[in-house]
Formats: sequence, C-alpha cells, structure tokens
Amino acid sequence: MSSAAAKAKSTGKAPQPRPSAQELQQQYNRLQNELQALASKIGELEQEAEEHNLVLTTLDEALAEEPDRKCFRLVGGVLVERTVKDVVPALNTNKDGIQKVIANLVEQYKGKDEEFENFKREYNIRPASAS
Repeated sequence: MSSAAAKAKSTGKAPQPRPSAQELQQQYNRLQNELQALASKIGELEQEAEEHNLVLTTLDEALAEEPDRKCFRLVGGVLVERTVKDVVPALNTNKDGIQKVIANLVEQYKGKDEEFENFKREYNIRPASAS
C-alpha cells in the first residue's frame, strides 16, 4: 500500500489529487502577492507612525512652553485650527492605534509566511538557482 493510500486510510479521507503545475503556480503567486501586500502596508504604517513621533516630539516642546499656542491639523482633508494641548492627546491616540494595527498586520504576515513555507515544503518548491 502506498504511503498516500495508507495516510488516507488512517485519516478516513480520500487522497487529494495533486494540483496541476499551472494551479500550483497560481497559488504560489497568490501567496507571494499577499505577503508583498502585507509587507507594503506594514512599511506604510510604520512610516506614518514615525511621522506622528516627529510631530509629537515637536509639539511636546510647545506643550511645555505654550499649551494654548494655536496649531493646525488636517482632519479628513480639512485643515482645522486647534491648540497644542488639544492636538497632542489626539495624535497620541492615533499613534497608538497605528501601532496596534501594525502589530496585527505583523501577526498576519507571520501566519501567511508560515502558510507559504508549508506550501513550498508540501509541493517541494525551491527557488530556481541563478547560473
């Protein structure tokens, strides 16, 4: 009895037919694209969090010296006038939210990367060596 047949008999499931080369290529490309999209979004959000840090560093000085100093903030495409003491807590909240989203996306990336590695291992896929 073949190992696939023995495994199917022990699990009570019929063996899955092997996908065609074209189906494997499509699935490989899909997984790779999903990983790239997640990495891109993580990078984009990390840059946004860094921008929040830079603004907060600048505003912290103003908050200590002049908390009622006016500043401007872009909210939904509209420039609004606020005071430094009003803007700093909102920016901190936004920055914290961005960091939580980044952590969530990193976990998704790790899971997707593990799925991709398992897929490559299952179908014995190796990168082509450059000659």
